[in-house]
Amino acid sequence: MDAKDILGLPKTPLSIPQEKKSRPQKEPQRKPDGISREVYALTGGLAPLMPSIDVNQLKRRFQSENEKITWQWLPFTNSARKDNLQLYHWVRVVNGVPPTGDYSFAKYNKSVDVIKYSDEEYEKYLIDPVWTKEETDQLFALCERFDLRFIIIADRFPSSRSVEELKNRYYSVSRAVLNARASSPGDVSGHPLLKEPYNMSQEIERKRALSMVLSQTKQQERRDAEVLAEAKRISESRMAARAAEEPELPITPNVGPEGDERAIIPVDFVSPSSNLPFPSAIVAESASTSASLRMLRVYLRTYALEQMVQAASSSAGLRTIKRVEQTLQDLGVNLKPKVPTKAVCAEHLELRKEILTLLNLQKQLQYKEAEGSSYRDGSYAETPGTPKRAQRGMDQDRTFIPDSLSFGGDRVGKRDQKRKVPGRLPDAPSSPAQSNKRPRKLKASDG
Repeated sequence: MDAKDILGLPKTPLSIPQEKKSRPQKEPQRKPDGISREVYALTGGLAPLMPSIDVNQLKRRFQSENEKITWQWLPFTNSARKDNLQLYHWVRVVNGVPPTGDYSFAKYNKSVDVIKYSDEEYEKYLIDPVWTKEETDQLFALCERFDLRFIIIADRFPSSRSVEELKNRYYSVSRAVLNARASSPGDVSGHPLLKEPYNMSQEIERKRALSMVLSQTKQQERRDAEVLAEAKRISESRMAARAAEEPELPITPNVGPEGDERAIIPVDFVSPSSNLPFPSAIVAESASTSASLRMLRVYLRTYALEQMVQAASSSAGLRTIKRVEQTLQDLGVNLKPKVPTKAVCAEHLELRKEILTLLNLQKQLQYKEAEGSSYRDGSYAETPGTPKRAQRGMDQDRTFIPDSLSFGGDRVGKRDQKRKVPGRLPDAPSSPAQSNKRPRKLKASDG
């Protein structure tokens, strides 16, 4: 009896011990230079938080063996101060000789050169019913003291004046003094106070608008964003509608002997060879010009003239446009006005329209003359004894035989009409009429 019997555990044979797999040994990490072994062991091989640099890698500053450097607590004065205040600071002293010269930070003290005026100049140029001389003197003294920091000046000013009023008084006095002291206005024209004058009303409006924007709530900002988005959508839809209306300008059909030429023809003059209705020239020109003007927004007048000329000549062909330009050159008129004012452009367009109307009337006159000559030729043919009359009589005596029918009543194809048998005499008897029944195919049993 053993412990397993006492505990009631089953007896199992001894298991053969398995061989442990050997783990690959990690390569030892090399200790970086500049770190002691103890410190590197504490980090556990992790990268340090701060980069460590070996002191030996830094460039040593050359120091003479006879040079002795000490740091001393010494007094100093600042030239930027007018009260001769004496303060102390640590100074690097070499061989017991303290540094000389002005305070190193005194060069950063910058002050504004405030213009000063005399009593005589004030009486001549600077009198203002809203401002007294004492208030003006106090304003310029505070401007010189606080370096034109008008927020502080308005806080220290004895009377209740706004920042905009203080700025307006200071800059107006400075401009008046500069203009009075200059020998000519051109000498001070490039001065910033004269080149960019202060505008008090614009400054007040800017601050009011900025205050409104900064005091808006989230709901107001969201509402403004929705309004801007809706305005953008409306403008885009209007631009799309204008682009869709552009190709829908009225265009007249082709008329006349020139096939590729299009012209504006009045309703009263219609060619008898064409049954298509022609729109009025005035309506077409006004519609095309108004559509062109609707498409233009901000433009140069010369560009607008080109657009209006193209719109007025949109329904005319290339030949007609060239004839209009040739007519202008014959009249000694420039194709583009040298001084394109509004009146000149209007007269130029009116002249082009009149020339286009003249060309259309000339074309209609040619049509009418051609029709009259054809009618006259027809009336001459009706007189007796003419060759045309005899020819008409011969044509009337000839028996009409339709070309589309053959003797047997069947329709003859185009190939049969064009085919001619060579050497066949015209007096040869014609072949008998064939029946409409197709011949029967021969079979093998029939042979």
